[in-house]
Order: sequence, then structure tokens, then C-alpha cells
Amino acid sequence: MKCTNKYKILLPVLILALLLLTGCTQRSDVAEAYQLYETSDNYALTESSASAAPELLAENLCVGGTENSATDGIDAAFAQSAGVFSVEDEVVTYAQNIYQRMYPASTTKILTAYIALKYGNLDDVITVSNEAITSLMSGSSICGLKPGDSLTLDQALYGLMLCSGNDAANAIAEHISGSVEKFAELMNQEAAALGASQSHFVNAHGLPDENHYTTAYDLYLIFNAAVQNDHFVKLISTKKYDASYMDASGAPVNVTWFNTNGYLKGTFSMPENVTVIGGKTGTTEAAGSCLVLYSKNSSGKPYISVVLKGNSKRELYTLMTELLTNFSKE
Repeated sequence: MKCTNKYKILLPVLILALLLLTGCTQRSDVAEAYQLYETSDNYALTESSASAAPELLAENLCVGGTENSATDGIDAAFAQSAGVFSVEDEVVTYAQNIYQRMYPASTTKILTAYIALKYGNLDDVITVSNEAITSLMSGSSICGLKPGDSLTLDQALYGLMLCSGNDAANAIAEHISGSVEKFAELMNQEAAALGASQSHFVNAHGLPDENHYTTAYDLYLIFNAAVQNDHFVKLISTKKYDASYMDASGAPVNVTWFNTNGYLKGTFSMPENVTVIGGKTGTTEAAGSCLVLYSKNSSGKPYISVVLKGNSKRELYTLMTELLTNFSKE
């Protein structure tokens, strides 16, 4: 499924239509945005139409058809949705329900980090609020922040992306927008600007909510934008990070955060002839096991791969390895 620049195809038609209707040749501003799906009025998680096709497309993006790829030699049943995207060639090399709405779990934090890097300063000092901690459900993943802790935005981003801290997500959201609710509004604005029009977010961390969803393709769009930032790539490729910050009393806190990525941890072997640079994991009962990766093949070509709602962590990584082995070749 080759990426195409539909501007070249649509431009003559658009110009002619505008001349006929308005007598002028100025076209609308469509940079970085395009209509890809019909979205639900109530943002409930419903199955999107398999026939929904891209109409107005941004440049330099992979655009796949609505048909799934052949799955010979691939354990496709290990997950509900998956995709492999060649960044340089602008080709979708594998597609499995890439336009189906899914719960993203902590892969949500890709967008949280993208926005924080876009609107914040790494040296900004964040003071963790009581609400940022007490609003989290018991047992959710945290990096150990406490009310009154003071740390930099950069440190919070490591807590967010390495150990998937929901506490860090809330603290970042409040710092950037004043509240989680306002930050969620910004998330939806930024997602729409990137073309991720089948997504809707209500929090910065990805804990389950029927109004919080995305697709494998939308995650590709968001992640593709995020990896253009060198510091984001540094975040996702870091295996461990030593953080030193102050608690509410001014006493030092020293902690080490470890990356949850099974490839970087060494829990799972990297695919043959593939270098995994980094990515983001996500796991909830509703979302299953999820993983978004940035990797390069033996020729150094970059790929983005997404697996959503894996049956288990082991099956998630088995499928991801199969996908990268078979669909990131020359």
C-alpha cells in the first residue's frame, strides 16, 4: 500500500471547482490535516466502517487501503490490530485492522510527551499537586511521585515514558494546561492537527474510559510526528534514568526509573537484522497488551510498528518480532 500525495491528483480539480464557484484560485488551508473517518457524535468506542477511505491527505504520510494484509507466517490472531509503516518509503507494509477503534492504554503517553515537548521547556519546574496523585486508580502504573514533589519537566518526561508513570502524566498535564481536562482538550486539538481524526482522548495517561480511544493508524500519525523531535527519541531509547529531585519538605529524592520496553530490557530478543530504537508500551484489561515501536532495518531505514490488544505480553512481542522480521525488509 503505497503512500501517495493526493494534492497532485486533487489540485487541478480543486482549482477548477474554485474558479467555477468563486472566481478565485486561493485554496483552503489544509496543511497537516485531512478527513479520514466519520467520527462518532458521542465518541463511544464503536467499530468504524471498513469502507472509510482517505479523501484529503497530508504530504509524506503512509496511506493504506481498507483491506488487511496477507498473514502467511504471521500469528495475526495474537492481537486485534497491527500495522507496520515504512517512514522513508511512505508505505504501509502490513495492515491488520489499522482503522479500527481501539483502547490505547499507556501508548496515550506518546501524545502527552509530544505536547509537553512542543509547549513546555525541559527546565521548567513542576510541583506535583495532590489531585495529580489521588485521582489515580489504585494499582495503576506510577513512577512514585508524591504531592509537593518538585522536579523538572524533563525528569517528569522520563518518569512518563520509561516506567509509564500515570502520576507523571497528570503532573505534566496540569503543568502544561492547568488541569487534566484542559490538557485533554489540547490533546484532541493536536491529534486532529496531525490527522488522527479517529481518536479521542480524555486523560493524559490512558487509563480506561469509553470516550478514550484511537486506532493503529492514528498512533502511527502521532508517533511519526513525535519521533521528529530528537529529545523524544532520546526518551524512548533510554534504558534507565537516575532522577534526583526534591520532596515537599525540600529533602532530596533519588530514584532510578527503568524502561518497560521488553526489547530494551532484554526480556525479549530483538528481531533479526532489526535495531529497536525505542517506543511505548501499554497494558490494561480493556486494551490488552499494546506496543508502538521505532526501529531501523539492516540498511538503516526507519519503521514505525504498532500492535494493539495483544492477547498477552508474550504473544504481543512474538507478533511484533514476526512483523518486523517480515515487513521491514528492503
